[in-house]
Amino acid sequence: MGNGIMKILPNDVAISILLRFPVKSLMRYRGISKIWCTLLQSSYFINLHLMWSSITEDEFILVKRSFEERPGQFKHVLSFFSNVSDNDYLNPVSPDLDVPYLASNYGSVSLQVSMPCNGLIALNDTLSIVLLNPTTRKYNLLHPSSFGYPHGFDRDICGVGFGFDLMVNDYKVVRISEIYSDPYKDPCVTWIKVEIYDLGIDSWREQNYEDKELPSVFWNPCAEIFYRGACHWFATANTLQVILCFDMSTDIFRDMKMPDTCYRFDGKCYGLVVLNKSLTLICYRDPTCEIDLKEDFMDIWTMKVYGVNDSWIKRYSIRPLPIKSPLTIWKNLLLFQSKSGQLISYNFYSDEVREFNLYGYQGSLRVVLYKESLTSVSREKGHGTQAQQM
Repeated sequence: MGNGIMKILPNDVAISILLRFPVKSLMRYRGISKIWCTLLQSSYFINLHLMWSSITEDEFILVKRSFEERPGQFKHVLSFFSNVSDNDYLNPVSPDLDVPYLASNYGSVSLQVSMPCNGLIALNDTLSIVLLNPTTRKYNLLHPSSFGYPHGFDRDICGVGFGFDLMVNDYKVVRISEIYSDPYKDPCVTWIKVEIYDLGIDSWREQNYEDKELPSVFWNPCAEIFYRGACHWFATANTLQVILCFDMSTDIFRDMKMPDTCYRFDGKCYGLVVLNKSLTLICYRDPTCEIDLKEDFMDIWTMKVYGVNDSWIKRYSIRPLPIKSPLTIWKNLLLFQSKSGQLISYNFYSDEVREFNLYGYQGSLRVVLYKESLTSVSREKGHGTQAQQM
């Protein structure tokens, strides 16, 4: 039947029709015939599907949350939702997925989820990194780096970035660590270590930045995004807070200034998202501080021209919210986690706060928006472990 359709319809027409089907259907169609299987697994069709998905409005929501099964032992779960509705409700699209391979005894907030790149996301803890396609549920555990650190020193992984290198047409992971000696001894010796993983050759390499004094990366639950070919983190440089950028094609670091009211250590916390295709900064009061309802507004800043420090524009200034940390901005909603671990939304237009029936251990929630993709988690055809049947 499949071969008959392919023979009747011109090839470009058949491909145009197939691009409109959801990935779940396309994966079933591979079994129709050898011709369809070859087509649907080809890089040509996968890239066409990726371009098609990028211009559609269909978007899905992935929520990572953790549960403490016993003291110090956590279970990490991914939940998948659709936003194809006008009521802003989360509609489950598939069963929950237990996060594979990643440690569960290093605290619920140690598991991080990257912003999607071509439909792939990276999940990482203090030990391992897993690439996952949330649509196909294929995942790939990256082998550990062989680069260690000297005896008598410890390592703190400060930031992990995942993105695409347009120059070599492949994916990379960059990991920034701080190596330090005994902090109770004087002097305490520290330096920054940068490791880069290239998916195409399945290999780690160390990058030397001794000639550049890199700022100290600090972790925030809503950060570590890939945008405009670069990974972004929050960092401290010369007692000021900056956005540190790493260009995936050139392996070059650079700093970007934050808005004038946001870069000093004055009891504020930050989140970084992409809103309407622009880099967006969320500035809010540290939830551990006492909130002044008259003064402590949450400000949403958009960088009008990427890379131009003077182009920050305050887009919203909203009332204080019962927020642990922001998670993402979806349509006209700010999604955040409450101090109790509940997923909550704030509507910028109606000023309405809505509570979702979705909970996790305090501080453990992460949210990413993704589009359907057939992108492989490995450059080797057919490689990648099936996490769960769809």
